[in-house]
Amino acid sequence: MTTMHSNPHQNGSALTDPVRYPSGASAPVRTKRAFVLVLLTLFIPGSAQIVAGDRKLGRRALRVTLTVWALALLTLFTALVNRTLLLSIVTHPVGSLVVIVILVALALGWAYLFLNTLRIIRPALLAPGMRPIISVVLVVATLLASGSLGYVAYVLNVSRNAIGSIFNAGPAIDPVDGRYNFLMMGGDAGDDRTGRRPDSLSVVSVDATTGESAIISVPRNLQNAQFSEGSPMREIYPEGYNCGDECLINAVNTEVTNNYKDLYPGVADPGAQATLEAVSGTLGITVQAYVLVDMDGFAKLIDAMGGIRIRAGGWVPISGPVTDEANGIHGMPDGWIPAGDQHLDGFHALWYGRSREFVDDYARIARQQCVQQAMLKQLDPATLLTKFEDIANAGTKVVESNISSAQLGSFVDLALKSKNQPVQRLTIGPPDFEASFSTVPDFDLIHSRVQELLKPSNQPKADDVLLPNNAPAAGTVVAAGPVANGLASTGQQPSPTSTDFTPVTTTPDGTPITEELLNGLKAQGDEQGIRDLVATNGQCAPL
Repeated sequence: MTTMHSNPHQNGSALTDPVRYPSGASAPVRTKRAFVLVLLTLFIPGSAQIVAGDRKLGRRALRVTLTVWALALLTLFTALVNRTLLLSIVTHPVGSLVVIVILVALALGWAYLFLNTLRIIRPALLAPGMRPIISVVLVVATLLASGSLGYVAYVLNVSRNAIGSIFNAGPAIDPVDGRYNFLMMGGDAGDDRTGRRPDSLSVVSVDATTGESAIISVPRNLQNAQFSEGSPMREIYPEGYNCGDECLINAVNTEVTNNYKDLYPGVADPGAQATLEAVSGTLGITVQAYVLVDMDGFAKLIDAMGGIRIRAGGWVPISGPVTDEANGIHGMPDGWIPAGDQHLDGFHALWYGRSREFVDDYARIARQQCVQQAMLKQLDPATLLTKFEDIANAGTKVVESNISSAQLGSFVDLALKSKNQPVQRLTIGPPDFEASFSTVPDFDLIHSRVQELLKPSNQPKADDVLLPNNAPAAGTVVAAGPVANGLASTGQQPSPTSTDFTPVTTTPDGTPITEELLNGLKAQGDEQGIRDLVATNGQCAPL
């Protein structure tokens, strides 16, 4: 029998391999080896174990690494060809939970590989001066790798909790006539108040294919609102919400909450649903869902975003308490928001969108639209990444909606499509209709204007047709407030671009407008003088 002997030369070569057996290597080689192993674990997890440690562990880790790379490429491909599917997965309650669990497992596994790499490096063999350096490099690499995965999992979990708090688990909604129509309501719900009386009502209509969007603002004081076909409230008010001066459209929410919620069994918020039906019937379209923003929490959301930047056309008061209920006159303002370029925190942004002292409701509507635009414009990826938790937590205190969480991904995709497209606008009041229109509305005219506004962009609009009341064509972007009212009365068109205005910062004789000047007029009881100086405060543009 022939006895097989190992080759001493081969054994010697293996034992002197500086990667797997660093004991016999020089100090510079050991240092270089340590850096290489850390980099291998960072960029190709498992490869350090294969070349210098537990090969079985390395092979398992490398298989996971290759699988993750394949999934990452598949995710990138899906984002390019079917972004809606990807967004639907990460916003779906179950899908997002699966992704979170996978990310946490990968983060823990990667951290374990770095610890194992430290053992393979054998810090005791390094030069004393290199030991802390290698340790710091390994800690930084671990934070970059495992920490990043852990942070993404954390953000997804915050998002998942916020989505669960804001949106419901109801059925998905389908587009009607190729569009999704969402009612946006802003109002208050204090401890002494049942239901919300919305201060602002607007419908955001989005083309289900292209993302082209339009905003239709409905004044809160619109009378004789029509409930849509099939609405339980249509049986109570078949001729419209016409019980007198108290029956304004923004009173529907409170009345239904207090008196008729039994007509809406199984509905989470009967008042909001009834308001949606009143807006649907009034505009002649099907509004499928609502988003209700509590204005008391609105300031927190603005603060979480870091504030908003706007260009204000005129001074806006932070109104003091009402001193004359009969005439709606307030006491001395608690402060003023100046005209010009402004960075507003939550408190001031809330007042900028709510104040209507010295002007009409339509100037306030224009400012509210501007605040909405500023929020959307400034809610960029950098803001989301750096302030995501604050924004999400504020959102749960601000927003209520009956939109299905399972359908949220497709709506996020539509929002991304809409972001860089012009927004068509229509206000059921000045500057698109006369100021008295909300008192005696012509619903056939409203329906025709709304249908004209919502025509697809590839169909001609009646831009060159003279419309009733000298109003601009539906979809024209116009100024608002008293100046716009004057233009409407003369038949002149305001500038088609909302940024084409100069903030009014001086009186007609060139004196700078200041808080002291305005408060002085207030102290003298010169309400009209203040109205003249702040008449342009409905003009606004996001920066």
